[in-house]
Amino acid sequence: MLEREVLLAAYDSQLRARQDGELPEGATVEWDGPLRRTAGSLHGGFVDYRDLGGLTGEALDALIARQRDFFAARGERFEWKTRGHDLPTDLPERLAAAGFEPEERETVVVGLAQRYANRTPELAEGLALRETTAPADFERIAEMNSAVWGEDLSWLTEMLRVESGDNMKVYLVEAGDLVVSAAWIRFVPGTDFAGLWGGSTLKQFRGRGIYKALVAVRAADAVERGHKYLQVDASDDSRPILERLGFVAITTTTPFIWKPL
Repeated sequence: MLEREVLLAAYDSQLRARQDGELPEGATVEWDGPLRRTAGSLHGGFVDYRDLGGLTGEALDALIARQRDFFAARGERFEWKTRGHDLPTDLPERLAAAGFEPEERETVVVGLAQRYANRTPELAEGLALRETTAPADFERIAEMNSAVWGEDLSWLTEMLRVESGDNMKVYLVEAGDLVVSAAWIRFVPGTDFAGLWGGSTLKQFRGRGIYKALVAVRAADAVERGHKYLQVDASDDSRPILERLGFVAITTTTPFIWKPL
């Protein structure tokens, strides 16, 4: 039985603002009080933290303003990712007042990797699942994601190229020569967790067990690497699938984005 409070405590202590967390290629990191600030990553900067150390009111506004001014001087967009259980509860309003724009809220869900692990999951006839490290496939994955979401996600090509390796594996599902879905797993060294990312599927291929199969093969990777839990920032489309599989919702997360003028 997975207990929400136990999982949430592990999530906060193991995954958030790690002192030894890996840096993206070309990025730099520094601390501002309780907040870890990363600049120069491929898709912009970001800030993260385990908690805000009790900051409220004007002190919190000053912390927010320092991050905004730092990235403004660099001309760099950045993300401040909030969690639903964090304090103070008015943080989203303060970020909005400072010029940040919220993206869609997601639900953080956690499941036991061993429960889902299957190296050879079944797929509908005509579909094939495989791992890839090929730059040409990364480009095809980016094109598929751009089609699913109706926006230019070509930056995924370079992100997948840079990050794939020891701590990230990438999978795609094809129907003939067409990439219909793709997903990746990030292993977090020294923790119980591996993160499941991606999972977008072309509309006409949904409902065929593709998402479940991608969970299964990545769960097998997690078990082989010694990770107990799978963590997903689930969209409203993915959350019902994952909860039916037995994943437990532990909190919500909303990215707030600041962009230079």
